[in-house]
Amino acid sequence: MKYLTALLSSGFFSVLMAFSSPADAATILAKIDLSEQVMRVYVNGFPRHSWPVSTARAGYRTPVGSFKPGRMHERYFSRKYDNAPMPHSVFFYHGYAIHGTTAIKSLGRPASHGCIRLHPDNAKRLFSLISDNGKANTKIVITR
Repeated sequence: MKYLTALLSSGFFSVLMAFSSPADAATILAKIDLSEQVMRVYVNGFPRHSWPVSTARAGYRTPVGSFKPGRMHERYFSRKYDNAPMPHSVFFYHGYAIHGTTAIKSLGRPASHGCIRLHPDNAKRLFSLISDNGKANTKIVITR
């Protein structure tokens, strides 16, 4: 016990913890351009990914603005649209989410009811980036 007390009071424990804690989280920016149907992902301000997306088709809308991620689900199924799979969902505004899709042939053009659809591999990458770095360090920006 004396030995542990000596280590704690010496500051050795604090130094050890500083080196064993994870590095500072990165800032993540997911920018979606509705006119281009592209998502660009920036990590600490540097471009990391550029992916085709599908957003709202005629008669529907994808919200425009700046958002923070809300709830996230690795596996999710739409209650509103015939139990459609929405893997790696990142909800950002009410029922709107960024998520993977099985309709990969539609990527690059408007095709959704308002969500932002990605190739499932890219949805998983984005989901992991946000999970690893935190929702507080992530911003989603959607422009026309």
